[in-house]
Parts: sequence; C-alpha cells; structure tokens
Amino acid sequence: MSDQPTPAIDARTVFSLSGVSKTYTMGALKVEALKATDLDLYGGELVVLLGASGSGKSTLLNIIGGLDLPSTGRLRYGDTDLSRADDATLTRYRRNHVGFVFQFYNLIPSLTALENVQLVTEISSHPMDAADALALVGLDERLNHFPAQMSGGEQQRVAIARAIAKRPDILLCDEPTGALDYVTGKIVLEVLTRINDELGTTTVVITHNAAIAGLAHRVVHIGSGRINRIDVNQTRQTPQQISW
Repeated sequence: MSDQPTPAIDARTVFSLSGVSKTYTMGALKVEALKATDLDLYGGELVVLLGASGSGKSTLLNIIGGLDLPSTGRLRYGDTDLSRADDATLTRYRRNHVGFVFQFYNLIPSLTALENVQLVTEISSHPMDAADALALVGLDERLNHFPAQMSGGEQQRVAIARAIAKRPDILLCDEPTGALDYVTGKIVLEVLTRINDELGTTTVVITHNAAIAGLAHRVVHIGSGRINRIDVNQTRQTPQQISW
C-alpha cells in the first residue's frame, strides 16, 4: 500500500501557545519542564509530539488540555485566553472541548462499555450517541461487555470512544499504544487516524516511538523542555505501513 498524500488541513488556529514555560518547585529544587515554547494547533490536523521520557511532552499535553497552567507565557483556545483561567473556566474547557486518551484506560470496571461512554455523554453539551461512538471504533457488538471481558486493545478503543463521544475540538492522546502489543497497537492507531480523517478532530499524540511519526501531518520534536524542530510530512503513512 502506497503512502497517502497529506490532505490540506484547516488554516484555522484552534489552540496557540506563545512563550509558554513551566517550572515545578520541589523544596529548594526548581525543574524547568518547558522553556519558552511556541506552538499553534490547526483545525483537523494530526500532530505527533515526539521525545524521550522527561523531554517535556507530557507537560505540554497537560497545558494544552487545561490540566495545568503555564508559569509564564500565553495560552489561547480560539478567542479565549486560558493563561490565567480559574478552575471553573478550565473545567468547562476540558468538559466541552477536549477529549483525553491515556496509556492506561481508566475505565470503571463495574460498568459496561456503553455505560463507560455514557458517563461522558450525560454531561456533554452536544454529544454523539454512545452506541454510535462505540460503533465508530469498531465495538458495536461489544456494547454490553464489561472491561474484564475485553482485551487491552478493546478497552483502549472504549476509552477512545468515551473521549470522542463529547465531539471534542481537540483529542489528546498520551502514549495510547504504550501498554499494547504491536498488532493491537496498530488497530488503535487505525482508529485514531480514522477519527482524525472522518470527524476532522484536531488530534495530538504523545509518543517516544519515532515510527508513529509517519502518521502525522506534523511532527514536533521535543527535548530538554524545548521544541527542537517541527517536521511536516508531505505524505502520511497508514498504520499498516509502520513498524516498530
């Protein structure tokens, strides 16, 4: 299967960081997790944040997702300045505009796949039907199964369905294949790229795995708390083409 031409993405800036730094203080020790970072995210693109453990990529993802605030710099979602937002504003931002997918699935074991997704749809302002979200990730026949009755890859797909059911503007994925084997990881990547292509959801994927970078429109290389360079893929690979 040949590489697919990279489609044009929306020139609209969904999210913008300008001069963003993050310093954590632990007693007398200060750790600069991010240093003077500038980054724009555009509508409908898939971005891979690539870097080793401790490079600052998780801190960057947490700031984009409204889980943390920068120590300095500006942070904007559309026309909203989130740089010094209060807890209520950040909660609304996360609830209405951001979907999260983590390495570990964080499903509630006593709830079925459908009920885990419904936890989000019940509090979202314009959700999709929970069953439709599960169908989109290929689990329409597993609606009433509990997490313990599902494989790791299936549980991760439930987590993805839960994240997209709120129709987020930004989908943030932190090492989404990190706990999965090679074959199952590819299935999860197929789901993420399909969501990006079909729904036009701006998607950011954190990984230390350079092979996954081929799926992206842009690859942001991070090291020692800084963006070292940004590569644009003129052609994108499919999940079937990558190997690691």
